[in-house]
Amino acid sequence: MKHLLFVLMLGGLAALPAWAQDRFAVPVTAEVLQGWVQRDGTRMSAVHMDLQPGWKTYWRAPGDAGIPPSFDWSGSRNLHSVAISWPKPKVFDDNGMRSIGYSDTLVIPLSLTPKQPGEPVRVRLTMDIGVCADICIPHRLEFDQMIDTDQTRPTPAIAAALAQSPYSAREAGVTSSRCRIEPTSDGLRIEARVGVPHTGGTEVMVIEPGVPEVWVSESQTHRRGGDVIATSEMIHVNGGTIAIDRSAIRLTVLGSNHAVDVRGCTPG
Repeated sequence: MKHLLFVLMLGGLAALPAWAQDRFAVPVTAEVLQGWVQRDGTRMSAVHMDLQPGWKTYWRAPGDAGIPPSFDWSGSRNLHSVAISWPKPKVFDDNGMRSIGYSDTLVIPLSLTPKQPGEPVRVRLTMDIGVCADICIPHRLEFDQMIDTDQTRPTPAIAAALAQSPYSAREAGVTSSRCRIEPTSDGLRIEARVGVPHTGGTEVMVIEPGVPEVWVSESQTHRRGGDVIATSEMIHVNGGTIAIDRSAIRLTVLGSNHAVDVRGCTPG
């Protein structure tokens, strides 16, 4: 009963704007960082979160024990598009279930492309995230801020977060990316193989199918020689058929030293 009352209390607080929340009453506080103007006219900004000790939040692919984040940019002004750069996440073991995310402090870089170059961008953003300690709860962050700096020097906190981004396949020396996909009674089974030098420690591969409404099970990952191999089950959440485009599949290898982001795979 105490846990239920705690969840209900925090659920009410989650509806408040981030700037109005008491940092000691909620598990996360957040702000939008101004950043800088890049040479091509895009504006590099970021969402900066501070999590209370013992709490964590989740990566874009949070695992079976996590809650995926969502971003709603409606109401923003002079905003054409947004590119989100996720820093390398951590792998957590939650009572035998894997989740993928962040603790302590998180900076999520945002590359904002304005409709009218050189003009300020008004960011109106609603973020729905999950936060977990002994319990997991949904949480809402709301921002309304003008991004109008004329600085061209990178902000250290954002630059550091960008430096923590996964390596590209080229940067990591990936030699191959193959996917074997087979039908099952419930959906599809995928075996992904990435030829890549060791990324450090116990490696975990995350498989993202690149299509909506498809649940992907926690991957079973192991290394064999120069390949990292992972298998997962894919099931349509509404029971429908699954059409997979291998070029849209995203494979992320997470190691203790660095991560590798691989886009697409070939049959095999």
